[in-house]
Amino acid sequence: MRGVIMHAPRDVRVEDRPDPVIEEPTDAIIRTVATCICGSDLWPYRGEDRVHDQPMGHEYVGVVEQVGEDVTHIKVGDFVVGSFFASDNTCPICVAGYQSRCVHAVPMGPLGTQAERVRIPLADGTLVATPGYPDEEIIPSLLAASDVLGTGWFAAVAAEAGPGKTVVVVGDGAVGLLGILAAKHLGAARIIAMSRHADRQALARRFGATDIVEERGEEGVAKIKELTDGLGAHSTIEAVGTQESMLQAIGSTRPGGHVGFVGVSHGVSIPGRVLFPAEVHLMGGPAPVRQFLPELISLIWDREIDPGVVFDLTLPLERAAEGYQAMDERRATKVLLRP
Repeated sequence: MRGVIMHAPRDVRVEDRPDPVIEEPTDAIIRTVATCICGSDLWPYRGEDRVHDQPMGHEYVGVVEQVGEDVTHIKVGDFVVGSFFASDNTCPICVAGYQSRCVHAVPMGPLGTQAERVRIPLADGTLVATPGYPDEEIIPSLLAASDVLGTGWFAAVAAEAGPGKTVVVVGDGAVGLLGILAAKHLGAARIIAMSRHADRQALARRFGATDIVEERGEEGVAKIKELTDGLGAHSTIEAVGTQESMLQAIGSTRPGGHVGFVGVSHGVSIPGRVLFPAEVHLMGGPAPVRQFLPELISLIWDREIDPGVVFDLTLPLERAAEGYQAMDERRATKVLLRP
């Protein structure tokens, strides 16, 4: 089969890879219908994370072609959506709603879902079948549910976005934008998107943003305070993962408020002199996407939400390197790949 390999920073190639096979009786093999490039894939692409001859990709939707003998709920022919962490969905951590920290969790990244086929460990706990084969128009939205929508949703829930709340979103990538969509669906009264890019500002407003703030850092925090009578937001989503974005999120939140942080942390440390007087709640980490998949699939299937518009560039898998370059240069927010 064909699959994406990152040999070194900025060296992305599509090459022949061995076809996946059933290795455990709980595995399934899917034919990938759509996959994509994640903002977190840019960390190794830019050399921030170490990478060497690594299969890429952790977001996927597809059709089940084969199942192991212990797989009972997922069937050959099912169209399925999965998470970037495989989980059994039965351990005490999963039952509590934190499937990304399942005691048997398997990260999908090393398996490389930017490929024609993928082995899915713990298939019964990881995959959710759609009610039937989806219309072409909603496949991008179902793909978004695999990570960026589920992650944005978790961020909004962790930040306790809800009716009457003012929500600030730090980060205008796909996760931040879909955090806006989630906050809107959860009933937030006011959503302030922190963005400097006109195209992303337009999408933020489409998803439910009521205000746009272009300032960053201390100036951004001051602007948020100005817009909230000096108090700060009830709920703040941090969707970048840098020191500046985390401090900006904490500073934008009122005492007693909640910060949901889902940006993959790089060089982030929170000084006690900042955190102690802030008196904010912090909750985040790798999103337990599997917790939200049934609800998100239902909302998408019923056309109540349309997160797939976050994909602004679609390429064949063979042109994946172009997609990485487009996202790195901010010419694309998120790139969908078609095997």
